[in-house]
Amino acid sequence: MDSKQIRQKFLEFFEEKTHQVVSSAPMVVKDDPTLMFTNAGMNQFKDIFLGNKTVDYKRAADTQKCMRVSGKHNDLEEVGIDTYHHTMFEMLGNWSFGDYFKKEAIAWAWELLTDVYQLPKERLYVTIFEGDEKEGLARDTEAYDFWKALIAEDRILNGNKKDNFWEMGEQGPCGPCSEIHIDLRSDEEIAKVAGKDLVNEDHPQVVEIWNLVFMQFNRMADGSLIKLPAQHVDTGMGFERLCMALQGKTSNYDTDVFQPMIQFLAQKSGVEYGKEEKIDIALRVIVDHVRAVSFAIADGQLPSNNKAGYVIRRILRRAVRYGYTFLDFKQPFINTLVPLLCEQFDGVFPELIAQQDFIIKVIMEEESAFLRTLETGLRKIDGLSEELKASKKDTLDGKTVFELYDTFGFPVDLTALIARENGLNIDEKGFEAEMKVQKDRSRNAAKTETSDWTVVHEGEDVSFIGYDHLEATTKILRYREVKDNKKKSMFQVVLETTPFYAESGGQAGDVGYIEAEGKKYSIIDTKKENELSIHIMKALPENPSAEFHAVVSAKKRQLSMNNHTATHLLHSALKSVLGDHVQQKGSFVSDSVLRFDFSHFSKMTDEEIAQVEEIVNQKIRENISLDERRNLPIAEAQALGATALFGEKYGDFVRVITFDPAYSVELCGGTHVSATGQIGLFKITAESSVAAGVRRIEALTADGAEAYMNKASNELKAIKEALKNPKDAIKAIEALMNERAALAKEIETLHAEKAQALKGDLKAAVEAKGDINVVIKKVSLPAADQLKNLCFQMKNEIDNLFMVLAADIAGKPQVAVMISENLVKEKDLHAGKMVKELAKAIKGGGGGQPFFATAGGKDITGLDAVVENAKALI
Repeated sequence: MDSKQIRQKFLEFFEEKTHQVVSSAPMVVKDDPTLMFTNAGMNQFKDIFLGNKTVDYKRAADTQKCMRVSGKHNDLEEVGIDTYHHTMFEMLGNWSFGDYFKKEAIAWAWELLTDVYQLPKERLYVTIFEGDEKEGLARDTEAYDFWKALIAEDRILNGNKKDNFWEMGEQGPCGPCSEIHIDLRSDEEIAKVAGKDLVNEDHPQVVEIWNLVFMQFNRMADGSLIKLPAQHVDTGMGFERLCMALQGKTSNYDTDVFQPMIQFLAQKSGVEYGKEEKIDIALRVIVDHVRAVSFAIADGQLPSNNKAGYVIRRILRRAVRYGYTFLDFKQPFINTLVPLLCEQFDGVFPELIAQQDFIIKVIMEEESAFLRTLETGLRKIDGLSEELKASKKDTLDGKTVFELYDTFGFPVDLTALIARENGLNIDEKGFEAEMKVQKDRSRNAAKTETSDWTVVHEGEDVSFIGYDHLEATTKILRYREVKDNKKKSMFQVVLETTPFYAESGGQAGDVGYIEAEGKKYSIIDTKKENELSIHIMKALPENPSAEFHAVVSAKKRQLSMNNHTATHLLHSALKSVLGDHVQQKGSFVSDSVLRFDFSHFSKMTDEEIAQVEEIVNQKIRENISLDERRNLPIAEAQALGATALFGEKYGDFVRVITFDPAYSVELCGGTHVSATGQIGLFKITAESSVAAGVRRIEALTADGAEAYMNKASNELKAIKEALKNPKDAIKAIEALMNERAALAKEIETLHAEKAQALKGDLKAAVEAKGDINVVIKKVSLPAADQLKNLCFQMKNEIDNLFMVLAADIAGKPQVAVMISENLVKEKDLHAGKMVKELAKAIKGGGGGQPFFATAGGKDITGLDAVVENAKALI
């Protein structure tokens, strides 16, 4: 059974059990401050478990793109070394939201594995939660009883809290779990050691394939557990491990999930997989990492130096280094794997093949950039390794590790990996200290202390009415206090009914106030945490249980709407001018900012920018009315040709924003003007590159665009007045520039003549001191480069020269020391050391080579002292 069939059978099985098959959420997480990447199948259902969202269906199943490379779940160090850990992986899962529970979850898991997939029962083991006396949690006898009806009791093993009690995080839903493990060893090995003795012992062939989580509790901020009002089932099965078991392999990497890429890469590098361990590890690391990087880029996360983007860059650079060192790839190569990967997932994750060219371009650019510094960095590490071993030391100091990171682009975990290969350690504490000095740009925002929610009014359904209303009568459902690392308090408030748009889809959150009992309380921002609208307040109302009047700032909302609608018009204009390859890669709009990122591989010309601007302004003048359709089935939206953004998670029902069906039709949750004429004016102010294959346009609309044009007009008027109002201002400016260039050339000639005259004076001032020709003189020159030229001319024309010039360079003091090379050797002289001493008289410093050095200073009155000190020195 190939991997596509295995995946399909899972989804069909649960579809027959009346589960709704849902699409995977993006691997890159948005609107959740606790996660950078989706690390489990349940992430997209988090709001349901938290009670922030009502369920559209009681049962669900899917295959979810996941990544585990940071935080609590970090498998990066094991990837490629063992046979079953990955950065990016698929998690097959089925869920019950307050519907079925342990009995059905266990029975169906067993049915699928043993009847449908026909895995041998005698190779399966299950674990249940053994209880925890400290927490007051009893053994999960309920799960045990259901299992013993299906499997021999000696194959039901107790598991501790670490392995068999699943928690979302420090707070939130949690509960006991039951794991299913498979023993893939040979019959001979099984005869020697029973499989039950190797469960959860990190044996590469006795592995967990499925985890059934029974969510019964909610972990509070104080660590206590309370029962959830509804019980849920959350299961996760590692797709790659399942393929290993069903295809009779002992390594995930030997399945058809990885082998096509491994064999392609082996052929390309002229090696054979399975012959040499270090080569095999390199091949496994690269094919694993290209999956993680490609899926992240497809979901909108580009490599960068910040947060999730830095994680992607680290993974990619790790892969590049393995290829460079062990497979002898000196040119970009990882990008060549992308077409094979896209083909493999066509029909499963279509976002890959839809963006194949873009992914290739981004990876190639990143590879090229890192390869430019990789060789130098590796040479430096090799040299340091030899030095350390010679001095019988075994640790790379933190300063060096930081230099490799800062100068050569080596992530610290890559340096640690290379050090280990050389039998060395790294000074992690020293590295962290260096990072503090220069502020680690990839570090997450400072941790905050968050209290439990205080419930004011019961209720879970939060109603957003902000598309139609800017005011509402409402009440506070709950609030919590958040303290930053400086213990400064803010309050997060959930309103029952809210007109405030929460920041999402690139649009900034609304501001305004809530009012009760004659007092106004400011809302300074509105954020979206998972799917919940959170209103940020500096102070909590005196009476939180009162009825409130909520008011959005109409002016700021209007300006934000202008900018947001303009991005839709801009997106279509860019496609029209540049081509259909243009895809939105990010945006940010507020009342004062319009920023739009899009895929394009070259700088836009002035003509292209002007053409785009003209199209957008034409659409504004047409005053096209908004056609808004809410709760439209996604299939209908797609039939309308609605543009969806890669990396966004859309539900079964969507909102479609149309400004002329033939021009702009997009899926969007943001706020928009009722007609394009309200935007008034659109002006592009900048076009730049933000990443490989991604350009950025910054623009202004309405009041901002008008102010920008007025300022430009006033500046042009002032320029014309300064030029005595010529008919053609450009020609007048060109004439001035030509005149200035001619004068500059004339001045340069005069300076050269002055320098030549000064050289004659210096030659006349040469004084023989034994076998040394000495010149010590105070001079005046218009530019520092003339001082240097003069020194070198004198050295070339005067033998055995020792010269010190105390120079007034356009009112600033400078000292130059020039010594003939033969004197440097014969007399053991050093101009650099001398100039440092002489510069003290002008309150300055400098240095240079043994034969020539210069110094600058602050005190021009000290030049005479320089001359006297130089004479004493000689």
